[in-house]
Amino acid sequence: MENNEKEVVSRNFIEQEIDKDLAEGVYDTVHTRFPPEPNGYLHIGHAKSILLNYGLAEKYHGKFNMRFDDTNPTKEKTEFVESIKEDIEWLGADWEDRLFFASDYFEQMYEAAVKLIKKGKAYVSDLNADEIREYRGTLTEPGKKDPYSDRSIEENLELFENMKNGSYKDGEKVLRARIDMTSPNINMRDPIIYRVAHMNHHNTGDAWCIYPMYDFAHPIEDAIEGITHSICTLEFEDHRPLYDWVVRELEYQRPPRQIEFAKLYLTNVVTGKRYIKKLVEDEIVDGWDDPRLVSIAALRRRGFTPESIRMFVELCGVSKSNSSVDYAMLEYCVREDLKLKKPRMMAVLDPIKLVIDNYPEGQVEMLGASNNMENPELGTHQVPFSRELYIEREDFMEEPPKKYFRLFPGNEVRLMHAYFVTCTDFEKDEDGNITVVHCTYDPATKAGSGFSERKVKGTIHWVPVKEAVKAEVRLYENLVDEEKGVYNKEDGSLNLNPNSLTVLKECYLEPAVSGAEAYDSFQFVRNGFFCVDYKDSKPEALVFNRIVSLKSSFKLPK
Repeated sequence: MENNEKEVVSRNFIEQEIDKDLAEGVYDTVHTRFPPEPNGYLHIGHAKSILLNYGLAEKYHGKFNMRFDDTNPTKEKTEFVESIKEDIEWLGADWEDRLFFASDYFEQMYEAAVKLIKKGKAYVSDLNADEIREYRGTLTEPGKKDPYSDRSIEENLELFENMKNGSYKDGEKVLRARIDMTSPNINMRDPIIYRVAHMNHHNTGDAWCIYPMYDFAHPIEDAIEGITHSICTLEFEDHRPLYDWVVRELEYQRPPRQIEFAKLYLTNVVTGKRYIKKLVEDEIVDGWDDPRLVSIAALRRRGFTPESIRMFVELCGVSKSNSSVDYAMLEYCVREDLKLKKPRMMAVLDPIKLVIDNYPEGQVEMLGASNNMENPELGTHQVPFSRELYIEREDFMEEPPKKYFRLFPGNEVRLMHAYFVTCTDFEKDEDGNITVVHCTYDPATKAGSGFSERKVKGTIHWVPVKEAVKAEVRLYENLVDEEKGVYNKEDGSLNLNPNSLTVLKECYLEPAVSGAEAYDSFQFVRNGFFCVDYKDSKPEALVFNRIVSLKSSFKLPK
């Protein structure tokens, strides 16, 4: 290397296996894929698989395929296909011109099954699902021979063709691989590789009434596409012998290799499609992209960035052991990503009016404000200042406790970017609620003037009443009750947090946010990072989702 520097290379176990394969000439390139089933929206766990597969292809200057494993028409929809494509593009995984569907290969899969029948490696069975389960045996007892396994090759070919031609009802016949009913691995006990299903398919319509099983279809898809390393999660480890059996018996010249890694589990979140579907149907959330969920679409809507999710996945690492990651780490990553990128604006979420009695009526002056104190390169903007302002309700107290340094009768504070003001009076409504705070200001204390005769301990933010932009702001907490855990132990239902969403209808923002568009995000002083909601926000009625608060107790492990 230049300057005689030594490169420090850290390889996870998958990369070590790939290095070995390349060194030994097993493969001369790296070709990976991400193969989701289009039966729901992707979630944060899928992001790890997407970025891992894409990242490996990038690192080894190979190729990355996007492929929909659409072999089960019972749950698959075009809606899910489109959402998955959008999610993967947003994350930055580029499949270039390699977008495929398992259903593109149905004819080749059928021919592969015929090849197995001709080799004596597959047969048609009349056993129903319960009988197949009974014959399969248990973890401690071997399976029993299928009574239909002795059919001749000719008879099996005819029956399988009849299955294809629609001669049988759903479940009436299946095609099974002939492997070993006594295998200690239940997956190898003559698994079903084709079943009858008279259903319309989102991609092939009514062209087929038989569909391949995942364990049979997946290795064929990988082999057809020239995948070298089929990276999947640990639950497929016991299926690997079947994967290898399929590509071996079908005599592919350069068979792909399956390598398993641990899934990404987040604490106290809902990822199960069945649960999310019920939340959507029960209108507890407003769709698969509700910002309280951790689907990729929901995270995007809430205001998370692709960079923050990539950082999160990288911090989680690649392992062979299942473990859980604290949701706070995901929040840490988005905070780290946004803090130097986003402009800081003043926003009053629970407003009361502040009147500066000695400020000239009708006067408006423009005050300079930094867009980001930590990143001067983002520049500055102007904020109009006048006699009547909004401040946060919590920034005034009639009878303050000790060490309360904001406004109270007789106290002086700094208005951010503006002047020192002293509280002189306040007004209440008939219910005793504070409605207006009265102050006087000291013109000599203008921010940036160099005034140093006295100091104040409190600084509060504000927005001008006349020019303020009214908006709706949504504050989110965890969808589930963290103290009780995600699932109810008695009935398996979700322990929902009744305070997971707080909607504030009357919030006021400084005018610099006017014109904000979907997905634009800002740091609101003291309140956190916020993103314009793409679904409900309108130019004349902005809606902001809180992405994350400003502070967290989470610390990266050393």
